[in-house]
Amino acid sequence: MTDAAGAISGVHRSWLDPDGVGKAKVDDPRRALGGLLGNAVRFRFPVNASVPVLAAGEGLETMLSLSHVIPDMPMVAALTANHLAAFNFPPGCQRLYIAADADAAGRHGIKGLSRRARECGILPLVLSPALGDFNEDLRWLGPDQMTASLRAQLTPADAIAFLPA
Repeated sequence: MTDAAGAISGVHRSWLDPDGVGKAKVDDPRRALGGLLGNAVRFRFPVNASVPVLAAGEGLETMLSLSHVIPDMPMVAALTANHLAAFNFPPGCQRLYIAADADAAGRHGIKGLSRRARECGILPLVLSPALGDFNEDLRWLGPDQMTASLRAQLTPADAIAFLPA
């Protein structure tokens, strides 16, 4: 995880099943430590640059799946709903796409981050998966169908700028 200046602020670790079929079968296959609040794992995110459009979500799998079909959009994974709600916006952010997690904690994170975004003059827009989450969308529906679903949810200008024709 990094802060707004790009300094490492924390670490996230996931233990994977050696057979390659998901997370390891241990009590707690994910752990994060360090200065997490307000910070995030950043994808295609220029340090100290103005970022007018950003996608934010809780989990790494969610945001990696989104980045597979929207490869040029800056994205962050905050790792938990509470950390998502507390994420520090980059300079110049005008539109914030929030990747929805449908559980109660996810709705709480979306609500908190949306409220904070509006208070900062940033337009929050929620992206909803067709299935349970964007990782399921990518794995079960495929990139073409996921792209079509996202095209309908992005602003027209962002769909043109970030999605393949």
